[in-house]
Amino acid sequence: MSQTVDRALSILPLLAEGPANLEQVANRLGVHKSTALRLLRTLHEHGIVHRQPDHRYRLGARLFALAQQAVENLDVRETAHPHLVELNERTGHTVHLAVHEEDEVLYIDKVESRYPVRMYSRIGKPVAITVAAVAKLLLADLPEQERRSLAERLDYPRYTARSITDATAFLAELAKVREQGWATDLGGHEESINCVAAPVRGPDGRAVAAMSVSAPNVVVSADELLTLLPLVRRTAEAISDEYSGRTPESRERPQSSP
Repeated sequence: MSQTVDRALSILPLLAEGPANLEQVANRLGVHKSTALRLLRTLHEHGIVHRQPDHRYRLGARLFALAQQAVENLDVRETAHPHLVELNERTGHTVHLAVHEEDEVLYIDKVESRYPVRMYSRIGKPVAITVAAVAKLLLADLPEQERRSLAERLDYPRYTARSITDATAFLAELAKVREQGWATDLGGHEESINCVAAPVRGPDGRAVAAMSVSAPNVVVSADELLTLLPLVRRTAEAISDEYSGRTPESRERPQSSP
């Protein structure tokens, strides 16, 4: 399997030089044409390469989209991280940064709580998309038809008595989050964990990420955590300003398109 992956990846530098036909790919890899064709077909199915009408292959649009997405996500994480650390130092609680990729919301950064009780979340792990505050913010920012389509595809596990359990309730929650510009998860995923979150917006006003502060009930109550919401929102706005190249003085409240 590792040899197959190695051969498939070796095709990409060749195609970066320009379109190549099957024989050229086979010669570069030192394999039979049938082996090269099988690798190219697999890459084509995933959009990593594209077969032109002249039967030559070039790099596919999906590869460029993935690269751009990766660059954007790394960029927002790099911009956000010092702000997340500062927020963690001021509050003592766990701070997360998350992004939306396809049908998942993933943590891309985390600063641990100073308290002995720790959360099991980790960077790269998908969040509980139907209850997590960061997920609500990112999905609420989608155009209406995308929101509805996604809501209808999701499963709704009943993690706790406060979990959202159907698409209608989820869409209503997203509408509320979209209107108020922030989100909470008060025991929706774990009875003992509460969370408040705010969006990080790009130059076009759309949410490129969401950040949150989370804490267990044994450390701070839900009501006490909610008092941190203004600080969380100011932190998210500061990240948004830096990410978008805005100054605080020039900031305008973003208006999301329906």
